[in-house]
Amino acid sequence: MKKAEASPTLERLEIDAIVTGNYQNIFAALGLHSNPLGNGLVIRVFVPWAKTVEVLDSESWRNLGTMIRIHEDGVFELILRRRKNYFHYVLRINNDLILEDPYRFPSSLDEGDIYLFSEGTAEHAYRWMGAHARRVAGVDGVLFAVWAPSAKRVSLVGDFNGWDGRQHVMRHHPASGIWEIFIPRLDEFTCYKFEIIDANGVLLPLKADPYGRSMQHPPETASRVLLNESFEWSDGQWMRTRNHVNDLDRPISVYEVHAGSWKRKPDEANRYLSYEELAGELIPYVLEMGFTHIQFMPISEYPFDGSWGYQPVGMYAPTIRFGTPDEFKYLVNQCHQNNIGVLLDWVPGHFPTDAHGLGKFDGSCLYEHEDPRQGFHPDWSTLIYNYGCCEVISYLLSNANYWLEEFHIDGLRVDAVSSMLYLDYGRKEGEWIPNQYGGRENLEAIRMLQTVNSRVYANHPGVMMVAEESTAWPGVSRPADQDGLGFGFKWNMGWMNDSLRYMEKDPIHRKYHHNEMTFSTVYAWDENFMLSLSHDEVVHGKRSLVEKMPGDDWQKFANLRAYYGFMWAHPGKKLLFMGGEIAQRREWNHDRSLDWNLLDNHQHRGILKLVRDLNFLYRSTPALYERDASPDGFQWLRLHSAEQSIFAWVRRGNRDSDLAIAVVNMTPQTHQHFPVGVPCSGCYRECLNTDAVEYGGSGHGNGGRVSSSNIAWDEQEQSIFITVPALSALIFHLDGQRPNP
Repeated sequence: MKKAEASPTLERLEIDAIVTGNYQNIFAALGLHSNPLGNGLVIRVFVPWAKTVEVLDSESWRNLGTMIRIHEDGVFELILRRRKNYFHYVLRINNDLILEDPYRFPSSLDEGDIYLFSEGTAEHAYRWMGAHARRVAGVDGVLFAVWAPSAKRVSLVGDFNGWDGRQHVMRHHPASGIWEIFIPRLDEFTCYKFEIIDANGVLLPLKADPYGRSMQHPPETASRVLLNESFEWSDGQWMRTRNHVNDLDRPISVYEVHAGSWKRKPDEANRYLSYEELAGELIPYVLEMGFTHIQFMPISEYPFDGSWGYQPVGMYAPTIRFGTPDEFKYLVNQCHQNNIGVLLDWVPGHFPTDAHGLGKFDGSCLYEHEDPRQGFHPDWSTLIYNYGCCEVISYLLSNANYWLEEFHIDGLRVDAVSSMLYLDYGRKEGEWIPNQYGGRENLEAIRMLQTVNSRVYANHPGVMMVAEESTAWPGVSRPADQDGLGFGFKWNMGWMNDSLRYMEKDPIHRKYHHNEMTFSTVYAWDENFMLSLSHDEVVHGKRSLVEKMPGDDWQKFANLRAYYGFMWAHPGKKLLFMGGEIAQRREWNHDRSLDWNLLDNHQHRGILKLVRDLNFLYRSTPALYERDASPDGFQWLRLHSAEQSIFAWVRRGNRDSDLAIAVVNMTPQTHQHFPVGVPCSGCYRECLNTDAVEYGGSGHGNGGRVSSSNIAWDEQEQSIFITVPALSALIFHLDGQRPNP
């Protein structure tokens, strides 16, 4: 074994900089280098906890020498004067532990990837940013990469180094602002964060990985290394079929779910169901109820339960509250095995100010605007992404692709689109900055949404991009290349607000508000609409759906049944928040389960049966969905019957024989022998009657069918004379058969 030389090849100030973690180009100091003072090579390492360090040739395992301690805090050096060529080596610490030196490995980043990231066009940055298992120079380990252009120093800290930011200072790529380091032989689920010193030398709070794919369980906030992502998908048939479906012409009925409160385990400290338990209980329930899709409220990791996921910190990490990423994949896979689509709430509009999150990530306003008039939401006390920053666009665009590609998600519901579109959203005069033309439109956010939507649809045929947009912004669901935002669907917030306001009125006053139920058809085809009764309508003192209804208990339930019939027969895809199908009485609370015990009551069971039957009727009746996006699939029969508060209309499918008639009575008065014009002669089967006894109604109806008469009515050549029960909705189908739910 060669005796090591004692004289250090670095100046004392340089050695001190290594010890304090302030060496500007750490890869130029540590690792294997040419000897600056003469012939041969020199190896330098910083191992604060080591007593002795030996260098071994990793091929021959020959001991090349014991390193000299050149600083009392753990800087070691070995000069090898006879070595000319670089070689692979390992370190033996304290005569026992064999370690790889992370500073002997070259950069593993691809310049093409970095270019796309910096240009704002990276669609798969998650494949190399963050933490990823890699094999470099024959050694297994984890490559870490993070964007922090204003940082003076970035270190990787975690379980493996005692959270000591001096030990694993990262390699800096100044042109892109990316920092990287390869750490050999890390364990699965190793916890880590980034320790960052800003441009002014200030040590920042430890930061979680913006691209981290797993995080600790809150309230802990570290990112976790994933190594063995080996989930085997078995949903190939679903994915192939999905790619050839036209969403506009198919039935879509979405069940919106908060995974933490759909159902809990009261006998186990009221704990959440796991992803795997949800697969076992939620999927059979959704199948029985006839919904086509489940939409999960945000799954991306979030620190505060009370945000419901709408203030995400880990945009790439499925929340650990319910299990691992592979367990979430299992849930999605099982949904697909049962022909159920999965949508996710996606939140690119804002992020929280938690110290471990994206805010002031490298000491500068990196992901957010620096000016609070652009970068801070007064309504939510959250930060706003800088949509004019190329790297932020790469972050968001890659994130959308990540969920669709890695988790086989079938679509994204984009939260709070209005807050992104308007620079003055939630602000008073003087609290916002106009765009370059003096307007209130956020041109950068518009371009971001157009880019994300167009690229998502190009990469993932058959998915849905759905906007929660509450204003009359034009062209939300128009393609981006036609000056639209590029979404596939838009939540019909106008229909929701108008119809709920109408339903809350006492029936005696409804005749004065008739247009609130009919106005939606003035603009029903301006966008591809989804009718939504979401979580937002049953919180914060708004009351549950059934408790919004006027009257005594019987009238409340009758009103709700009639309202659901109105909704399912109205043009537009459907969305119902969990609990609406059992007439949940209490407002939704994220900390507790739905009140499933209500189903012991026949009225609540009746609502459940009605929603189930509406879904199956809707899915089996092309007239109720095939021409949702076309005005020629709808025709009013009774538009102006305000005095009676009765509505009647025709829905048409692609074939002449696919014809449905809806009649809705919003007063407590029953009408006998009531005339309704119909466009075709024949037998009209009563496919659904919300007043049926099985739904909790009084049982008035039409014996299952009526035949048309050669009497002109409602500007039609034919008519039917029917019984219209109090507070009810009826759906008839020309020569149709009621499906068996």
